[in-house]
Amino acid sequence: MHKRLNSRQELATLREKVKAALDRQKVKLLVCAGTGCVAGGSLNIYNRLSELIAERNLPHTVELQVEPHDDSVGLKKCGCHGFCEMGPLLRIEPQGWLYTKVKLEDCEEIIERTVIGGEIIERLVYHKNGQAYPRQDDIPFYKKQTRVVLENCGHVDAESIEEYIAKDGYTAFERVLFDMDGDEVVAAIKDSGLRGRGGAGFPAGIKWETVRKLESDQKYILCNGDEGDPGAFMDRSIMEGDPHRVIEGMMIAGAAVGASEGYIYVRAEYPLAVSRLERAIKQAKELGLLGENILGTEFCFEIHINRGAGAFVCGEETALIASIEGERGFPRVRPPLTVVKGLFGKPTVPNNVETYANVPSIINRGAEWFKNLGKPGNSGTKAFALTGNIENTGLIEVPMGTTLREIIYDIGGGCRDGAEFKAVQIGGPSGGCLTREHLDLPLDFDSLKEVGAIIGSGGLVVMDEHTCMVEVARFFMHFTQNESCGKCVPCREGTKRMLEILERIVEGKGEPEDIDTLAELSDMIINTSLCGLGKTAPNPVQSTLQYFRDEYEAHINGTCPTGNCKKLMKIEIDPATCKGCTKCSKVCPVGAISGKVKEPHVIDQSKCIKCEACIPVCPFKSIASA
Repeated sequence: MHKRLNSRQELATLREKVKAALDRQKVKLLVCAGTGCVAGGSLNIYNRLSELIAERNLPHTVELQVEPHDDSVGLKKCGCHGFCEMGPLLRIEPQGWLYTKVKLEDCEEIIERTVIGGEIIERLVYHKNGQAYPRQDDIPFYKKQTRVVLENCGHVDAESIEEYIAKDGYTAFERVLFDMDGDEVVAAIKDSGLRGRGGAGFPAGIKWETVRKLESDQKYILCNGDEGDPGAFMDRSIMEGDPHRVIEGMMIAGAAVGASEGYIYVRAEYPLAVSRLERAIKQAKELGLLGENILGTEFCFEIHINRGAGAFVCGEETALIASIEGERGFPRVRPPLTVVKGLFGKPTVPNNVETYANVPSIINRGAEWFKNLGKPGNSGTKAFALTGNIENTGLIEVPMGTTLREIIYDIGGGCRDGAEFKAVQIGGPSGGCLTREHLDLPLDFDSLKEVGAIIGSGGLVVMDEHTCMVEVARFFMHFTQNESCGKCVPCREGTKRMLEILERIVEGKGEPEDIDTLAELSDMIINTSLCGLGKTAPNPVQSTLQYFRDEYEAHINGTCPTGNCKKLMKIEIDPATCKGCTKCSKVCPVGAISGKVKEPHVIDQSKCIKCEACIPVCPFKSIASA
């Protein structure tokens, strides 16, 4: 580690040295070390590549050094590349090649042919419709993206402050510290139109301005990394892949509003994000970019990490604050607003990970640049986690206002196996469904609000024609009800009643009046719940009732149109083709099938448990479910 930096000039000198060190690396191997690829064995690949490089006595740098060997091999653990469907991933620079689905046994060939020989391994590059895409930037998945908060993820060593500095990291903070006053910084954030990426879309600059104007002996910067939506992993990937960007954004906020402490609240289920943040904070403190008298100035700033226990309600800022303070994660009534009386009763700036990650780019490139990326009132880009029944799952970032069609088909590659797109759940349990009629809808805060959905934190769960929308509503209501903090009656009891009705419906025990009851309960919960999570809990039910009411009615009438609800499934034997071979009755675990040898058999529907064990054993294809 380098000596502590005590001036702006020392930071600039270090930046030039590490840039030169990076330039001396002839080949850079960036192994994806995001959670998805790590689960697929990428760390084993990293270790094997390291062993092979050492065995061949190749000059190499695992940790960036100011004076490395010339023409060395740089082996790095980088953040999520985004193309999770094709992991483990390996990027080769300076060529910009991307190897997909890399296996341990590929490592020796990569060293011999690519690192030493300088040639590409054709079978490891991405192929689509017979065409090879060696360069990452040419792959259709990446081509329509605009990466701002994710620009370093997959391109720098996620564990190196030197590489972040070499990529002009901390230059925005440096400008704020030496060239701008707090009012100018707040004005830049306000002018950029940056809205909170945590879900509500509230203008970040207004929060900052409010806290700056308040007189207080202590102010706090709060980073919400409690990403609890099923299928969402945007914030996690930013914290894992570019932790210094988040830290820099918080430091800029601190300097702007006069805060000296920051807290990052991360759920404990994100151990890799926590370890990368802890490492980044330690590195920044050792360099003098955090702590007392930063870069020789009077500005002091500390950052603490708090691990949440995984309660969904702690994504709500007042519940999150209660958790940090050592209390149970209950939301509280507002006013007073968090910006006025937040953490430990002091003025607090609360934003999420992605919001802070946008700040350095806004300071460096200007408010106008950021506004031009999106659309009026919805500036910049948005990161989405693309999951579900889609060809290309992964992490993406697109300008605000990009249509759902572009995301589903141009980036995501459409539904798997050529299935027809049916709907997408956006915004997790607090969001709603968008359907085929919304394919050309711009994805931004205001357009989604008009159709009864919210952008939320950015989870996109894609569903095809085989998905039962009533079961989708039941799944999200089960999640919400299970995660209700229980403080207020409308959410605690109302979601429980809604879940009971939905469970009856998918079991074939629904009544016609259940649909109206669901609608009434939804309105009651939305209008009377204490916090934002309670008020949005019925959204998945409301949106599916609006666009798929026919599926609810079909369930109440005894059928599931997609055949997914087992309780509504009916397995029958066709007497015209059944030969009475008895194979089906022998495998039935509950004795529901009866009949004489060489005569058509029948299924007792009152006994049948819908296990479908009889269907594959019938040699005459006489048994089917409906």
